Amino acid sequence: MLFAPLLPRREFSILPGFGLTLGISLAWLSVIVLIPLVMLVLSGIGVGPAGITRVLSSPRVLASLWLSLWASLLASFITMVIGLLLAWVLVRYSFPGKKIVDALIDLPIALPTAIAGIALTQLYAPSGWLGYPLAQLGIKVAYAPLGIIVALVFIGIPLVVRAVQPVLSQVDPSLEEAAGSMGASRWQVFWHVILPQIFPALLAGGVMAAGRGFGEYGSVVFISSNKPFVGEIAPLLIVTRLEEFDYAGATVIALAMLVISLSLLLAGNLLGAAARKMAGQS
Repeated sequence: MLFAPLLPRREFSILPGFGLTLGISLAWLSVIVLIPLVMLVLSGIGVGPAGITRVLSSPRVLASLWLSLWASLLASFITMVIGLLLAWVLVRYSFPGKKIVDALIDLPIALPTAIAGIALTQLYAPSGWLGYPLAQLGIKVAYAPLGIIVALVFIGIPLVVRAVQPVLSQVDPSLEEAAGSMGASRWQVFWHVILPQIFPALLAGGVMAAGRGFGEYGSVVFISSNKPFVGEIAPLLIVTRLEEFDYAGATVIALAMLVISLSLLLAGNLLGAAARKMAGQS
């Protein structure tokens, strides 16, 4: 007992050692994510360059991929604006029912996408509560590309709010007070003090919303017209190819979506790293 203080102390850990936990994590990651993706890539490559070119050069395939891409990017931009406003209200203000509003933010994630699609369609249909007055103004939401954007904004809002909310709550108010005491306006304080600190999180949420929206199927297929060259998204075209027993075509389209999704994530990570570097320098 006299020499007990000289012995190295071992920190108690609930989990087992690093090697075992890392091995289990990599095994599950491989089974759930890596192996399916590798099989998709191998299946796509197995079609051959001629088959890949034939599928991706189809005007219908290009139109569906382009619709999914630009709709998800536009919806993610709108989601970033709305999500920032919602996060700002939840963090900076106290009001009756705040906890209820905070809980409702996650509702689009908890709801099955099919239910979300049916609800949005009923709401924005030409005879719906919002669709009818909008139709009187000449604005068609349901069964039009605008409906796709509405559905993608609906499912993307929680991703942006939950990414921005914790970062915004950690912004030091003294920096805002110091900028205000030096004569800065509210807009200048937000643009030069607050936004640089929360922009990496805002961008990360936007990228996640864009990636989620690019591959979304359930909430979009109901509110979209699903017409080729008009409202046919890429996931719907994959299902169509499978129903036609064109497994090679479905695999190539899925492989193209995988490449585009990874490109979006890579671009978002690079922009986020640059934003964090600029925020650290400022």
